[in-house]
Amino acid sequence: MHRAFLPIVTFLLACGGSNATGPTPPTTNGTHEAGTWIDLAGGGRGYFVAAPGEGKHPAVIVIQEWWGLNDWIKQDTARFASQGYDALAVDLYRGRVANDPEEAHELSRGLPEDRAIGDLEAGFTWLAARPDVDPARIGSIGWCMGGGQSLNLAIAEPKLRAVVVNYGHLVTSDEKLSAIKMPFLGNFAGADRGIAPADVKTFESKLKEKNKDVDIKIYDGAQHAFMNPKNKTGYDDAAAKDAWSRIDAFFAKTLK
Repeated sequence: MHRAFLPIVTFLLACGGSNATGPTPPTTNGTHEAGTWIDLAGGGRGYFVAAPGEGKHPAVIVIQEWWGLNDWIKQDTARFASQGYDALAVDLYRGRVANDPEEAHELSRGLPEDRAIGDLEAGFTWLAARPDVDPARIGSIGWCMGGGQSLNLAIAEPKLRAVVVNYGHLVTSDEKLSAIKMPFLGNFAGADRGIAPADVKTFESKLKEKNKDVDIKIYDGAQHAFMNPKNKTGYDDAAAKDAWSRIDAFFAKTLK
């Protein structure tokens, strides 16, 4: 496997406001709101929600923001399961969840890069080995810190079928860009103070120069973490709904 890592870069205004309060998260299919905690190789763990029905399903690896594997990430995991994907949220903090930006900053800064990609690879391996998963149809998605980690997994795991990055840090080296073998979908914020739109456009141009399958949208005026409904100062309902529609169509096309 190609092990090329994206530096974990965080900033105090990332991923919205406090994790403890905020608007009601998006609704999910009630049948799938209760997931199962599972152990992964190497000491990691994950939150798993199985898709309904028999046969082999496509699968999605869900990757947390810098807050940790909180209720919003669990609900997103359940949302994918309700759409027919076996969904696994990998717990990169291994049980810890931040309740304020300072704690989130400490946890993200203290996350070992090798351990993070190792846990994500273990999640991929765990899903691929399940009898109800088609190992050729596994994708990943992440937000903020998790967006960068979703890209890390795409670089490290060529068997990944599709990758979604929502306002996550990007890469510039030809080696890492060349390692992205699968279709790429990106949703970014035009008013992001940490990920400049110009850098996003450069990333997109470089991927297209390499004939990669890439679809990136920058939402003018949107702030970082605009998809998280608990981000009281930056949540953008219209942009979030559009981004979700793009994600749903992308996974339906690439995984189903």
